[in-house]
Amino acid sequence: MSTGERDTIATDTAEPQSAAESTAETAGADKPATTSTNRRQPFPQGFLDTISEGWAERPESLPAARAQAPYAAARRAKLSAAFPGKRLVIPAGSYKQRSNDTDYPFRAHSAFAHLTGWATEAEPDSMLVFEPTSSDADGESHEVTLYFRERADRTTSEFYSDATIGEFWIGPRPSLAGVAADLAIATAHLDDFAATDGDLVVGADDDLTRFVSELRLVKDEFEIAEMRGAVAVTAAGFDDIIRDLPRAVAHPRGERIVEGVFHQRARSDGNWEGYDTIAAAGPHACYLHWTRNDGAVLPGDLILIDAGAEADSLYTADITRTLPVSGTFTEVQRRVYETVREAADSAFSAARPGVKFREVHEAAMRVLATRTAEWGILPVTAEEALDADKGGQHRRYMVHGTSHHLGIDVHDCAQARREMYYDGILEPGMVFTIEPGLYFQIDDLTVPEELRGIGVRIEDDILMTADGPVNLSADIPRTADDVEAWMARLQG
Repeated sequence: MSTGERDTIATDTAEPQSAAESTAETAGADKPATTSTNRRQPFPQGFLDTISEGWAERPESLPAARAQAPYAAARRAKLSAAFPGKRLVIPAGSYKQRSNDTDYPFRAHSAFAHLTGWATEAEPDSMLVFEPTSSDADGESHEVTLYFRERADRTTSEFYSDATIGEFWIGPRPSLAGVAADLAIATAHLDDFAATDGDLVVGADDDLTRFVSELRLVKDEFEIAEMRGAVAVTAAGFDDIIRDLPRAVAHPRGERIVEGVFHQRARSDGNWEGYDTIAAAGPHACYLHWTRNDGAVLPGDLILIDAGAEADSLYTADITRTLPVSGTFTEVQRRVYETVREAADSAFSAARPGVKFREVHEAAMRVLATRTAEWGILPVTAEEALDADKGGQHRRYMVHGTSHHLGIDVHDCAQARREMYYDGILEPGMVFTIEPGLYFQIDDLTVPEELRGIGVRIEDDILMTADGPVNLSADIPRTADDVEAWMARLQG
């Protein structure tokens, strides 16, 4: 079923049209229709005369404010204080077309969701507006209003004729009063919103875009709890994958089976995946963002699974485990795997409050340079490879960074300044990944044949506290021995 009103080819499914079009075409039934799509059929007059009648009353009971409301209010207060006298506009965004009259599922812009607390329920095209005030009893410099398209009365043609927003098509939409109570924020109809000269708009104004990104660097209690929940669902998804791994082995596109098994868990216990699942078996594990997932899962190979469940609040986990398809690592696979784990553990040990974020990456790189030099696959010594200006030879086997911030975006805070991100100082409340890897591509002649086609990554989600780092995903087995025992237990 379409969620849009774009022109389509003819099908057996009738599309809606406006009441005016329907009335005109019905009145002139002897004339050919002139609609813009041949899927549309005219509504008969009897339908138009009766569609608005016979509906039960829908009394509305206003909800109590959701748990996230005070946290979102505190975030808005910080934004208001940073831009006194400026009119700020944070759009939720609109539907994005997938094909013809089919749209991708709507997801609100992360800054909008973060500042409103409105997540999966957010309405497309909504606007959060900070209107500057000369003075305020509470000392605030803005009045904040959430503009969105309130549900249409059933006496309007929108109710039945608009496939994008009509309730007959997509279900009930929220009321202004209901959302105001739920989010503890003033609301107004989208028709009342008007852009003005001088508006600072997220995505268009660099300073505002940077600030709302940096605002997410340190998570509050609500966000941390949501991250823990997303990790728990993700852990259950990895268990599901292991239980169903024999089915993946039996299918010619077993990677798709792995992807689908995780999707079922993410959708049933969360909202969605936070990003496209990577289910990379055999040499596909050496392609860092392999999301085609159309390959076979073969006994004797490794499968690298990078997956994260997104909670209904839109906060996502981001976890990678590399599994031996047969349940047991070969000697060479184990050597590579345990080296990557050593690098991850070294990075974890380096992560402390007051340490620069990039030092986490540097700790992992020291391990990988040392081990690959010991294996004789570097053309230089480990010390030479680690030289900031002339080195980097070991990076051939791990070109990505070791860590990124994590939260309402899988790569959260991406518009933050370098001095606040890569060169920033770790603080309690920050959530980030640690994810070193080694990837020896199938045609890489710089490594022995026994290493070619082996790709390993281990990724965990880390919460920084005043006492040091906490691995939120530590309950998902990490060592080679624990992974083998995990697989044996779940597969019986």
